[in-house]
Amino acid sequence: MTLTASTNWDVIVIGTGPAGIGGATALAERGLRVLALDEAPAPGGLIWRGIERSPAARAALLGPDYLAGRDPVARLRASGATLAFSTGLWRAEADGTVWLRGADGISRHHGRQLLLATGAMERPAPCPGWTLPGVTTVGGLQLLLKREGLLPEGPLVLAGTGPLVYLFAAQCVAAGKRDLTLLDTADPAAMMPALAHLQQALFGKGAGYLTKGLRLLLTLRRAGIVHHTRVRDLRIEAGPEDGLTIDCRIGRRRRRFEAARIGLHEGVIPETHLSRSLGCAHDWSQEAQAFLPRRDTELRSSLERVFIAGDGGRIGGAMAALLEGRLAACGILSRDGRGSASDAEREARRLRKEIAAHLAPRPFLDRLYRPRAETLAPPNEAIVCRCEEVRAEDIRAAIADGASGPNQIKAFLRTGMGPCQGRMCGPVLSALCSSERAQAMDDVGMLTVRDPLRPISVGELAALDEGDC
Repeated sequence: MTLTASTNWDVIVIGTGPAGIGGATALAERGLRVLALDEAPAPGGLIWRGIERSPAARAALLGPDYLAGRDPVARLRASGATLAFSTGLWRAEADGTVWLRGADGISRHHGRQLLLATGAMERPAPCPGWTLPGVTTVGGLQLLLKREGLLPEGPLVLAGTGPLVYLFAAQCVAAGKRDLTLLDTADPAAMMPALAHLQQALFGKGAGYLTKGLRLLLTLRRAGIVHHTRVRDLRIEAGPEDGLTIDCRIGRRRRRFEAARIGLHEGVIPETHLSRSLGCAHDWSQEAQAFLPRRDTELRSSLERVFIAGDGGRIGGAMAALLEGRLAACGILSRDGRGSASDAEREARRLRKEIAAHLAPRPFLDRLYRPRAETLAPPNEAIVCRCEEVRAEDIRAAIADGASGPNQIKAFLRTGMGPCQGRMCGPVLSALCSSERAQAMDDVGMLTVRDPLRPISVGELAALDEGDC
């Protein structure tokens, strides 16, 4: 669609994954003027990417959790919300003003409320060689399967841990791929502390989620997929004939594996780039090993006009995110005076109960798949900042020279100044500062986010009318 240069909305929803879909649909169906935008060409987010045009065979291969996105996406299309795809947000302000970049150039819009539904990102997991051609994330490989039906040719090694590794491996098996090796980096010592949360994990929807996980592991075992556990100290090198070699320690032995492609994954964390840009308060979560935006029971952030729903607030999965989008909509509708307060509170209580049922297994999973110390504090030779090619040893040297936190390291070494603006190196910078200086993560903090959030040209800025500046 074409967006006019400046438009006012009741609510602007940023992101059309499950949380954005749930929120935008509920708000538009109640008559609010809603703009929902996304950088992707269609709704669905990462979890339901390409759901509207996915062939039946591919959708079936991806499983029932993927197919569950069809009805919510169709309902969003029919809701009356204004949808803007292939549209990037490069600036947002706490008063509800957002600056967008689409096919028709730059436009400015104002929402009385903002609903951030930015979703999750894969946790950066630097190791020596992770920037080599042919090395990507497991999530990136899965997106290729969802969007284009593509799987890597030749031997594939998946190194890391967490539910996504096993899910994608099982999807590879369903697609007929067998030249697959799993190098599981889960810490075996994590099982005992995780068991303290097992009873809670069996409540609500938890038993169903855990059963799915066990089925995935059983599928891989039945298919004869090589699955090594107790893996650590990953090192990747260029191999013969454009291939790759991954060297690791398994138990007390070092092993080497040849691969055409390597997928890395160490769990997911909230994508907080936008919420930090706006100035929302964030707190370190020891359980999630990530900074989480501070939210109240209505999912309103520390800023009056800004709500945050879904995995951008805490990792909970697609269904919890969809419900959180609807819960945030309840809070926005209540503030807007739409409907009775008692009806809104009753619906909010129902949604909170349902969300809690989906979140029941999270403490167990967070503890079981907590990243090892080497993931958060990589070896000296590992490149931490991919954009500026800054290694861990350079960062440790800057800290030893007196750099007090990630922003001062940025001034010393240019870490976080590249195209990704610290999305990939920021979490590791904070973790290195914490470990090297023996400081709490809340005291260390995070990289400061600067506009523009996405690259724009000087010509595009110059083309703006004075009234839009």
